[in-house]
Amino acid sequence: MGNLLQSEFRKTITTGLWWGLMIPTVLLAFGWGLGTGFLGKGFVDLASQSDVEQLSDIFGITPDQWRVSLFGIARSINVATIFPMIFGGLAIANEINRRTITTTFLTSSSRGAALSAKMLVYILWGAIFGLAIVLSVALGVILSSDSSQLPDASGWLALATAGLVASVLMTMFGVGVGALMTSVVGTTVVLLLYMLLVENGLSLVLSINGLEQVIGFLPNGSVNGITGSVAADLFMSSAGVVPDELQLALRYMAGAGGAFDWWLSGLIFLSWTAIAFVGGWAATARKDIT
Repeated sequence: MGNLLQSEFRKTITTGLWWGLMIPTVLLAFGWGLGTGFLGKGFVDLASQSDVEQLSDIFGITPDQWRVSLFGIARSINVATIFPMIFGGLAIANEINRRTITTTFLTSSSRGAALSAKMLVYILWGAIFGLAIVLSVALGVILSSDSSQLPDASGWLALATAGLVASVLMTMFGVGVGALMTSVVGTTVVLLLYMLLVENGLSLVLSINGLEQVIGFLPNGSVNGITGSVAADLFMSSAGVVPDELQLALRYMAGAGGAFDWWLSGLIFLSWTAIAFVGGWAATARKDIT
């Protein structure tokens, strides 16, 4: 297994795909972190200059103590995890499409061992992308936010952990879809079209019709809920007393509208990931390599 793992990791690192996607991942994460940090700071500055007595009474603290950067961090991580998902999908689809997977199957002890090695390597890549995303977002937010608006050490740790988990799961979800479709173009189009357009449109329709809870069961809604729910919970824990009618709005601000608690959102998206990955595993295991 050790040789298989080294072979699979070497196979991915010797191609241009990983750095070709890592560069825009870092730039997008940093840009979103920087932009949302400025937006949060501007919002707090505006609120501090106006009549905010009612809001201060609601939250129990003044606007300059609102940790609004939490919302930007969660949303920035959610947007950037699109890239590890595409990486996973393209990596496996390329390998199947170009039949380089044939050599792996012929030289390994079994297809199960080869696929297990691939799974572990893609989990590692998901963590690498996740770490790059978290660090880039953190740098952008720190540069553009006041220190009072940033999370404390435990908050950073919780968001970083959520971001890493989301990145790994998104990578494996992409791997499953790529293995099922085997087409590089088809995998890219389907993943981007669904995550960026189809589900967002569906979520809007569900929200309008009062069916927000359904959003939390969808792939994009559940993965966004991992980081979004953590951010919303952290904000509410530091904001004093938050009325129930505001909690839903805060969850939408964090990108977790309709989502459940972070652990349940994680389990739901893990189920989607398992369905895609197991389906792709089964299809690849039975694939004719001649």
